[in-house]
Amino acid sequence: MSSNKDIGIFENLSKDIPASIVVFLVAVPLCLGIALASLPPEYIGPFLFSGVIAGIIGGVIVGSISGSPLGVSGPAAGLAVIVFAAIEDLGAFDTFLLAVFIAGILQIILGFIKAGVIGLYFPSSVIKGMLAGIGIIIIKKEIPYALGSLNTDSFANMFDSLSKGATLITIVSLAILVLWEQPFMKKINIFKIIQGPLVVVLTGIGLGAFFASNKELALGDGTFVAIPVLNSFSEINTLFTLPDFSQFGNTQVYVVAVTIAIVASLETLLCVEATDKLDPHKRVTPTNRELIAQGTGNMVSGLIGGLPITQVIVRSSANIQSGGQTKMAAILHGVLLLACALLIPSYLNMVPLASLAAILFVVGYKLAKPSLFADMFSKGLQMFIPFVVTIVGIVLTDLLIGIGLGMVVAIVMSKWSNFSKPFTTEENAGNVKISLSENVTFANKAGIQKALNGVSPNSTIIVDGSASKNVHPDVIEIIHNFRSNAVDKGLKVEVVDL
Repeated sequence: MSSNKDIGIFENLSKDIPASIVVFLVAVPLCLGIALASLPPEYIGPFLFSGVIAGIIGGVIVGSISGSPLGVSGPAAGLAVIVFAAIEDLGAFDTFLLAVFIAGILQIILGFIKAGVIGLYFPSSVIKGMLAGIGIIIIKKEIPYALGSLNTDSFANMFDSLSKGATLITIVSLAILVLWEQPFMKKINIFKIIQGPLVVVLTGIGLGAFFASNKELALGDGTFVAIPVLNSFSEINTLFTLPDFSQFGNTQVYVVAVTIAIVASLETLLCVEATDKLDPHKRVTPTNRELIAQGTGNMVSGLIGGLPITQVIVRSSANIQSGGQTKMAAILHGVLLLACALLIPSYLNMVPLASLAAILFVVGYKLAKPSLFADMFSKGLQMFIPFVVTIVGIVLTDLLIGIGLGMVVAIVMSKWSNFSKPFTTEENAGNVKISLSENVTFANKAGIQKALNGVSPNSTIIVDGSASKNVHPDVIEIIHNFRSNAVDKGLKVEVVDL
């Protein structure tokens, strides 16, 4: 197995530079799109640039510190719901930035106390349910932008004020994205470089300009990206927003910070695992170092006005598919994002929000696609029920409550499974082995008594308690009483570790 040090970051620029360009082209629409999904409507105008800031930091800062050779970090769809709710609850974007800054500190602490295994303590059913619930909410939240409606109060009002031009752009954009997902498209080399989201953005710019002269189709104010445009380099400080440090005593800030730290860490660790599996060199990312890198990135992002950051599978897989070899590809993609934001912001402001909404529809669909539900159902109710409970909880309440409900149900079902199956029975040539489970309660007495009584005469019974931690005294008494009376029934009984 190759180590992360086997390939020098300056030795593969001929492969890393082209890969960084592809990742950059994927990242531009996603940075803007995730910012759109993360911000309440009144914050989109002044703070849409926060997604680009997060992308730059995810590439340059996190990429430099991380030990992941192929992982790419930036704003993540999995945090969009948390960010949206947090900004509304805290009431100010700069107060939210303080929570991001503190979340970064918490992630660094997690890295130093070697909490890189934290993901192993969450059932996969709950994690997948969390991501699916987030996907459903993203789709729901993007409907107004897809329709070109500025009225998000109710679905009825939303449809009354829809824009034909924006709706048409959304339909065309979705058609492009579906086309790009087809297997035959992925076999064409040029389309490995020119990704679907980039084509959607360029098409949206073209259609937006074309519709401008048509009253029926023209897009109205507030339906385009609006990031700051600098008149001179001296205005660069206007791009950034500082956190409100006066809110250090606000307990709600810490609730948001802990939520971001936990969910961002989980999403990163899941992505790290997936990325390492895709790495042709089979290198292993040091997870504790990754938490420190992500924490540093979130501290910086919070300090200058960016969204929270995680490692992101879409950009990471694009890096791998494009031939990236080292983390230099991730760093260079961040540099390209910075150059784009400084040199061509006016072109980014030509992108219709409907184009970004279409991209996010597909992101949401991939998080909550029907095949995921079918797969979870096929794994049994012990996986499926916590998965569904987590989704319903997130969609109807909020993310933390949904995860909490899913965890409770997963734990209860696990305990119930153990309770309802207190032992297993194996029969082989006249020998019967009854293996007790980890916990056997008094409520299991009847089942165990029935199993013992059902053994044929002249058999040898082995009751094995070696895997058990807690066996109720009533159960032990039943087993020993049965052994005492076994000779009269022509049975031989051996008891192990009881």
